[in-house]
Amino acid sequence: MGKAAAKTGLGPTAIVAVEQYFPANHRIITDELAGAILPLGARVFLRLMRPSWARDWMVRTTEKAAPGLWTMMTCRKRYIDERLIESATKVGAVANLGAGFDTRLYRLPAVAHLPAWEADQPENIEPKRIRLRQLFGAVPQHVTLVSIDFDREDLGAALTARGCPVNVPTFFIWEAVSQYLTEPAVRAIFDFLAKSAKGSRLAFTYVRKDFLAGANLYGQEDLYNRYAGKKKIWLFGMDPAQVADFLSSYGWRLVEDIEYSELAERYVKPTGRQLLTMPVERVAYAERL
Repeated sequence: MGKAAAKTGLGPTAIVAVEQYFPANHRIITDELAGAILPLGARVFLRLMRPSWARDWMVRTTEKAAPGLWTMMTCRKRYIDERLIESATKVGAVANLGAGFDTRLYRLPAVAHLPAWEADQPENIEPKRIRLRQLFGAVPQHVTLVSIDFDREDLGAALTARGCPVNVPTFFIWEAVSQYLTEPAVRAIFDFLAKSAKGSRLAFTYVRKDFLAGANLYGQEDLYNRYAGKKKIWLFGMDPAQVADFLSSYGWRLVEDIEYSELAERYVKPTGRQLLTMPVERVAYAERL
């Protein structure tokens, strides 16, 4: 994963932090740590978003730049949170792969008893380590932070070296990472996941393969030009029709593969807000057989 991928670690949490300025009944996701976990510069900017007009401007600006991005960022986090919470009594560990500045391991009581590992590039892990120490006095004892480059280093070796068990059912989170990797790197991750214990869970997102190939831009020309055109920041995509077979080849059963329009019905519609949805990314949930 390159530097461009590392720079995206702040974005999802910053959007969730701005979301907290909406009244509770108009909020898509509640995350009391989202603003606090961010580095100083982001926290200063976030304070400017507190007035309702500034908050609404931020949403409009984001939607104009990438229609459906706000829904995608907030809904996928809430969906993964819910799958993690419901699995908390069925697994013995959590591994957040490409964690960025995600907060779920520090704010969800349901998983506070589980040993957990967060893996990401040093550019994200080290500032997060500093911020966790500032917030809690130390990195919470149940969490181990692991610096890794998924394209160049062996994930299994890195996690095992830091005490992550291979024989315990584990909930794996792989949010907004796969598109930044080469296909060999993605398959290396799944080679590792294929060795996980029976009953493990996996929640991950992926970008549609036809979008990356330019065969269908889904009305997202600007997004394509920024990430999948000449710059080639996004490298790997999947065909929704082939996800189940892909997972099956590594010993996993697809439980659910959802597009954000469906998640918007669950999470956005009850708020009464009118937001677009992002068709080029999907979120999948699977169980180790």
